[in-house]
Amino acid sequence: MKTITALLAFTALAGASGSVLAQSDFYRSFTPPNAREGGVAGAALLVGREYQGSDESRVRVLPSIEYQWSNGFFAGVLNGVGYNGSTQPDMAYGVRVTADFGRKERRSNALRGLGDIDPRPELGAFFNFSPMRGVTLNTSVRYGSGNERKGLLVDLGAGWSTSLSPNLRFGTTLATTWSNADYAQSYFGIDAAQAARSGYAQFVPGSGFRDVRLGASLIYRVTPAWSLTGSITHSELQGDARRSPIVRDKSTLSAVVALGYNF
Repeated sequence: MKTITALLAFTALAGASGSVLAQSDFYRSFTPPNAREGGVAGAALLVGREYQGSDESRVRVLPSIEYQWSNGFFAGVLNGVGYNGSTQPDMAYGVRVTADFGRKERRSNALRGLGDIDPRPELGAFFNFSPMRGVTLNTSVRYGSGNERKGLLVDLGAGWSTSLSPNLRFGTTLATTWSNADYAQSYFGIDAAQAARSGYAQFVPGSGFRDVRLGASLIYRVTPAWSLTGSITHSELQGDARRSPIVRDKSTLSAVVALGYNF
């Protein structure tokens, strides 16, 4: 059940940001609580937005596969590639390489004249801790996004889950992301050249909290290996990101239905 909770937590956040090709903000364990090695394969139907701040819907199906080895190394679509140095089930810490998949100008008429944001690798670190049963605290740092490769993101989150029945589990998550000025300029700013091409006024955002996300999920265990999940996430842009000329909707409600198989 922990594995499917991790899968759902990521896809819900991806939907909230309007992204359909992005790696997880937080590192998630993809092995059962008493196992050191294992993986998960699945797919999710995700209803989000064309880009963060868009008012246009985007529906995608995301396949995913993750694996974690007993020596601490892991690789997958969501977690990226990295190493977890903890052997404790209530703690995780380490380093990883993830990917920021950028943004295409053709995604929306609202982005016309702004150009593409190229995909970039991100170098990062993470620390997660569970102070009590059902509660998790998650942190991560990611660096390297944006066309100048200087985007920095710091992610903070907390989650709580409880069993409603032997086969049904309910969970909630609360998360926020802080970005530096370089990331904010790439994704929410308008420089002089972009202003001339697009007709937008110049806009130079500073560092600050990008958004706050609140999610709720239900996870149903169909069989010991298969689980079906559903989630709703509300995301609210903050600070300068909220004031960007390309933002059409400051609040986003997204939905996810996911199917996962543990192996």
